[in-house]
Amino acid sequence: MCLMHVDRIDTIQGTGAGIVITFHEGEDIESVVIFDFKALNNEAEYKTLVLGMKIAWEAGARHLIAYSDSPLIVKQIEGTYKAKENNMILYLQRIKELKS
Repeated sequence: MCLMHVDRIDTIQGTGAGIVITFHEGEDIESVVIFDFKALNNEAEYKTLVLGMKIAWEAGARHLIAYSDSPLIVKQIEGTYKAKENNMILYLQRIKELKS
């Protein structure tokens, strides 16, 4: 099992993703990515989570616990809140696909 912490970041170069994945052996993967598109806050949070899940999977993680500081995204993934915007619905569907 591994833990993943994700957060949207803003830099002079633009909006991006900060991702830290910690494996049970104590090994960490740290990644910072600047998106090549304009993203709203919630969209960037979803994109960051999807990217982190892909990186973790490619690194061999099969059981992942993810942490995000975005209450809206967390509640939508848990099913407490419904995603209403089409792009958020698509990101939520993608995360469900990656979880299975």
